[in-house]
Amino acid sequence: MTGHAIAFDHVVQRFPGVSGPALDGVSLEISQGEFVAIVGPSGSGKTTLLRLVNRLADPVEGMVFVGGENVREADPVLLRRRIGYVFQGIGLFPHMTIAENISITPRLLGWPQEKMRGRARELLELVRLPRDYESRMPDELSGGERQRVGVARALAASPKIVLMDEPFGALDPVTRDALTQDYRELHEKLGLTSVMITHDMLEALILADRIVVLQDGKIIEQGTPQALARGAKHAFVRELMQMPERHAARLASILEQRA
Repeated sequence: MTGHAIAFDHVVQRFPGVSGPALDGVSLEISQGEFVAIVGPSGSGKTTLLRLVNRLADPVEGMVFVGGENVREADPVLLRRRIGYVFQGIGLFPHMTIAENISITPRLLGWPQEKMRGRARELLELVRLPRDYESRMPDELSGGERQRVGVARALAASPKIVLMDEPFGALDPVTRDALTQDYRELHEKLGLTSVMITHDMLEALILADRIVVLQDGKIIEQGTPQALARGAKHAFVRELMQMPERHAARLASILEQRA
């Protein structure tokens, strides 16, 4: 499993009291620098898959590799410190300034104060926030601004892998559109490997290099947005791929009727 940023090898996950596996023999390789979107219905195993990467959970069968290393053999704390994590709701500490929130992982790594301050300022610029935001508190920022801080915090220790669990789902459409575009630019500029869970197929089509569709704990289809749009083989995947087009057609029809 060398040569890939992340690899899942016949992974099975089960939870007590739940019939059937949450993940059922999943194998998936994610290349360095790739942007992968994982989509599927609720309960399909998306978040469970993501949690295995940084050992928030361990599979009951199979193996997970990060940078060629079996994560079971890695120190979970050190593993998590080299992986960025962005999730819906952000989770900023309300009693800390923006700079302090961004600097959580560098502080744990023992960075000197001046280096942390410089990194926070650098990241604020990177996520398109004014430098003077470093002294503000989270409740002084809008939802979109707080999510940008969440991205900055995930990038603070210069990880090469960023995991994202519905990172933009709670934002208004205009803010969401701007932030997704900016993140894709960051992904390319920093040479990141990004794995994003989303329910929004349009978001996956716009952002991802590859889309992986989960259903009932299994990968039922995967491919580039172009390949899946041209000829998805699975009926459920075809339905997902047609949703943006159906919504556009419905909107056009409604506007025409109301004209």
